[in-house]
Amino acid sequence: MKMLTVAALMCTIMALTTADDPAEAKSENDQTLSSVETDLVKRTYGCSYRWKRIYGRCFRYVARPLRWAQAEKNCQSMGGNLASVHSDQEYRKIQTLIVHICHRYREIWLGGHDGEEERAWLWSNGRRFNYRNWCRGEPNNNRGSQHCLQMNYSVRRCWDDDHCYKRKPSVCVKRCY
Repeated sequence: MKMLTVAALMCTIMALTTADDPAEAKSENDQTLSSVETDLVKRTYGCSYRWKRIYGRCFRYVARPLRWAQAEKNCQSMGGNLASVHSDQEYRKIQTLIVHICHRYREIWLGGHDGEEERAWLWSNGRRFNYRNWCRGEPNNNRGSQHCLQMNYSVRRCWDDDHCYKRKPSVCVKRCY
């Protein structure tokens, strides 16, 4: 009986080690179909999975708390940047995105910064900094080192400049395709 069990086990091991890897066995037709499906999803919705279309751009909430520079690098790794905001309507839609996922208003990083020159605010994606939603008395550069923009600050849920080393969730943005 032991010999039969050992023989069966050996046959199973040989079969498993010589079998094709299913990932490598994928045919060209399957790869083409996958590409077509991806293109169709992009054309239909304009944004890939986990991204939300808001006024012609794709936004994504990132829950993992990161420092501002880490959050920017994370967004870049996904083909975007930390989010820039260009109207009150867009700001409200981004807030809705956050509340939908978190079930509350969270303080999160946006792509605004004045690290190059104090009070010369820029967006990390290069867009014009033409919309502002600062809380009263902000940006105040408290202790001379607040150079990164957070949203949903205070009960007014407006903007505040904060220390870039703090870890916060973030919102990324990229163009729709």
